[in-house]
Amino acid sequence: MMTEMLDCDAVMRQLWDYLDGELTPDREEAVRAHLVVCNRCHPQHDFEQSFLRALSASRREHSRPDAIKARVLATLRADGFAA
Repeated sequence: MMTEMLDCDAVMRQLWDYLDGELTPDREEAVRAHLVVCNRCHPQHDFEQSFLRALSASRREHSRPDAIKARVLATLRADGFAA
């Protein structure tokens, strides 16, 4: 079976679903194949993945909204996505 080639716009529209594991196996493979070769889309993938990790970590700690915001920003800074 051949993987469908997606363009950048199609990948960006599906990136959150991809990161959440909500795509069909074929569509997931098509997005993954595009990300492997696309220098334009890969940084956005890294940013969104870092954001989801930071959000998940802050939820586990059941902290106040101010603390959640601070932890998300700290994680994004550590990953090079915020100043």
